[in-house]
Amino acid sequence: FVAGIGALVPFVAVMVILPQFRYRLTRITTWLDPWSDLQGNGYQTVQSLYAVASGGLFGVGLGQSRQKSFIPEAHNDIIFAIICEELGLIGAALVIILFAVVVWRGIRIAMNARDNYGMLVATGITSVVAYQSLINIGVVTNTIPNTGQPLPFISYGGTALVFLMGMMGILLNISKYPKDMKNTE
Repeated sequence: FVAGIGALVPFVAVMVILPQFRYRLTRITTWLDPWSDLQGNGYQTVQSLYAVASGGLFGVGLGQSRQKSFIPEAHNDIIFAIICEELGLIGAALVIILFAVVVWRGIRIAMNARDNYGMLVATGITSVVAYQSLINIGVVTNTIPNTGQPLPFISYGGTALVFLMGMMGILLNISKYPKDMKNTE
């Protein structure tokens, strides 16, 4: 009994001292059951799941989204749900395939880079695009907790787009000088 109380005291102290703990715990419980708080923390997740489900195979058509008016900031972090609703499973699969092609080409560029530095930079840039895409799609489908990660090249926001375009420019520059050109310069 004494050992159990001794183990419980630090846990309670952390809960009282760190207010972020309750916030994080609420985010995790909302992720596990978003329908438990439909009007509060689970609202955005439930609305995005409705959008994904209502898209069907071919979608409702470009610009015809009904959930766009219910999802807060639909043009930002939950844009993939609107893509799923408007373009359906076929359009969502096409977007995922396009991201896979970008990642595959980035890996190829990294493998053919002239030096180790170029390889590491290309790998890092490719990883950013891959992880941001996976995290955003996972959030929209409620596979992972909501993180606020934008969908690369698609989500609204100038800063993210400027940096992604800059990274793509660097990646293209790395691809311009492959391994076989190393000895020709």
